[in-house]
Amino acid sequence: MKIHIPFYMILLTTCSIMLADEPLTGDAVAEMAEQAAYYAGKDGKSDVHMVITDANGQERIREFRVLRLNGEDNKQMFFVYFNEPADVREMAYLVHKQGGGAEDDRWLWLPAISKVNRIAPGDKRTSFVGSDFVYEDISGRSLNEDQHELLPGEAEYYVIRNTPKDLSKVDFASYDVWVRKDNFLPVKAEYVDEEGKVVRRVTADKIEVIDGIPTVTQSTVEDLRRESKTVNTFRNVAYNIGLNERLFSERYLKRPPREATR
Repeated sequence: MKIHIPFYMILLTTCSIMLADEPLTGDAVAEMAEQAAYYAGKDGKSDVHMVITDANGQERIREFRVLRLNGEDNKQMFFVYFNEPADVREMAYLVHKQGGGAEDDRWLWLPAISKVNRIAPGDKRTSFVGSDFVYEDISGRSLNEDQHELLPGEAEYYVIRNTPKDLSKVDFASYDVWVRKDNFLPVKAEYVDEEGKVVRRVTADKIEVIDGIPTVTQSTVEDLRRESKTVNTFRNVAYNIGLNERLFSERYLKRPPREATR
């Protein structure tokens, strides 16, 4: 009989071994936080309800589904399909995350003009469909792009300061991340400018255990310069559903697979 061990339990076991041998480093905590946030299970899906609120209090809504499939050596694939509203309906976004510090491959299908756009590596900090999230937030920022320093901790959290190795590619000077000690989920990130002022904040507002895995079911990002915010609520979350790699190909951007639509 095959016994399934939830990935977060493996993380906790690994952490216990490391703590027994030597103190955790910023690199080690950053790696385990990435695994907990982005690599839970072999694959996964969720339906996302996005609310974008501008500085005047005006709201815009986005509804989309996210499919994810893990590969070897931290490679991943993401497929995002938009259902609502009309101006983004049937738009699709595909990511092939290369891992190991290599640039990710990204494509965006725009049905209004019947065109697939290849997203340049330099555009990964661009707004994602007009929200306060950026393209890079969907698949995660590569650990190799930053230096990770473990700051004096808090009772329930590890705090990591992440400093970009190439500041010309980003719009911030550094960012601190608060990581829960019990399950290694990152629950807050604050991005600061050259003067040390917080200009962007990302928080995990709700966490639920789904299929035995601690999962963020609501998150918020605030752009403190524009005084805007975006809230994502994740519904119908499921792991290990048996997604096929063929679904994550450019050909399916124009004709999305059944798994991506409702």
